[in-house]
Amino acid sequence: MMPLALVAEGEEVRLVAIRGGRGMRKRLADLGLNLGMTYRVVRKCPDGPLILAVKESRLALGWGMALKVMVELTSSI
Repeated sequence: MMPLALVAEGEEVRLVAIRGGRGMRKRLADLGLNLGMTYRVVRKCPDGPLILAVKESRLALGWGMALKVMVELTSSI
């Protein structure tokens, strides 16, 4: 288990935990980030947001949130 912020571009991950308060967990769930689901890191740039492929859309997360989202690797592209 590691923070989403440490995952490389192209990696596929499974969301296993969110280390944030109720508001943050609700916000992420509203955006489509739910425990147990699989996502792919599309873009990771130090001077911008982290971009995830969520189902058929893209989602941008700031680095603060990405550090609190805990994932495990499923495979690499």
